[in-house]
Amino acid sequence: MSTSANFDLTGKIALVTGASRGLGRAFALTLARAGADVAVTSRTLASLDDTKRAIEALGRRCLPVVLDVRAEASITSAVTAVQAHFGRIDILVNNAGCNIRKPALEVTWEDWNTILDTNLRGPFFVAQAVARHMVKQGGGRIINIGSVTSVAGYAGLGPYGASRGGIKQLTMSLAADWGPQGVTVNCLAPGWFKTSQNAVMYEDADWVRYLSDKIPLRRPGSIDDLDGALIFLASEASRYVTGQTLLVDGGITVNDTRALPAKK
Repeated sequence: MSTSANFDLTGKIALVTGASRGLGRAFALTLARAGADVAVTSRTLASLDDTKRAIEALGRRCLPVVLDVRAEASITSAVTAVQAHFGRIDILVNNAGCNIRKPALEVTWEDWNTILDTNLRGPFFVAQAVARHMVKQGGGRIINIGSVTSVAGYAGLGPYGASRGGIKQLTMSLAADWGPQGVTVNCLAPGWFKTSQNAVMYEDADWVRYLSDKIPLRRPGSIDDLDGALIFLASEASRYVTGQTLLVDGGITVNDTRALPAKK
């Protein structure tokens, strides 16, 4: 098989949750550009119109589906609909998530449940529902979307970090569970990227400079910086990679501390 063929997704069926905006929409378009037909989900069908049009403009098929990852019945219904429509699911991008940014002393019981139910419980049951079909068909690729907070702690992100750390651990467990059936499970963990959830932070030029100074590559991520890692994990190129967390973070997790200038 040629090197380019290893990354070709032509004929593959992908399911991307939380695909109406932000990283989820970008992931769906990246997979379509690589040749996949894509099912996209959100809590409302209307919010997927733009994503659907963009995928179809690339010459790929697109199925919008309602999915609320906090509702078990919704997960079952959505995965069943995708399987019935396309006949198989080869790639799952478990992207749907949320955040409520608060100091730890201000986090409520409801805040915790909302974040963990959306970011950890939901992705597990989506993966489970999809894996039932992948196991029967003899394999597949599951990509759980984590975060730099999967491996590092930040003030004001307690429940969110707990959920993303949980995704890292869940990825390893599911990889062990489903590896014998040919299903790989990996975690794609972006660093600091501007999305609709955190856009207000990037309006502060001083904060962006502060952040960039902590990143060895000296800038926040651009959405297309994730394309290569996503295609790798979704494709035949990663056939012997499972249970891993791939950080795409510009190096921020190496805790870059520049040495003092040498004394003359």
